[in-house]
Amino acid sequence: VQLQGVWGGLVQAGGSLRLSCAASGGTENTAIMGWFRQAPGKEREFVAALRSRTMPYYASDVKGRFTISRDYAKNTVYLQMNSLKSEDTAVYYCTARVRWSVAYYDYHQYEEWGQGTLVTVSS
Repeated sequence: VQLQGVWGGLVQAGGSLRLSCAASGGTENTAIMGWFRQAPGKEREFVAALRSRTMPYYASDVKGRFTISRDYAKNTVYLQMNSLKSEDTAVYYCTARVRWSVAYYDYHQYEEWGQGTLVTVSS
């Protein structure tokens, strides 16, 4: 599976932004697609994941503000981010894993990564 993310940007606090990530190559067997983020000087952290055709999972600090979704026909995963805060500033990465893992929140579990896109939230 190859992933190509599209595009972050600069947004004011309280604003919204949608990230998208197109996948190619065997995506029909991808059990999980998700998003992680990494702020300067910090470890990559879990944001959201979507188990194929079932339920989403969210980090506690984005739940209720972010929504992950997937268009199976377009092989694209989205992250709708609302009510953005300055602490959401980070490089966001999309990711995929062929088989389900209960440790979906652990970035070591994932096999494929998009190139990352910077999201900057100004206060």
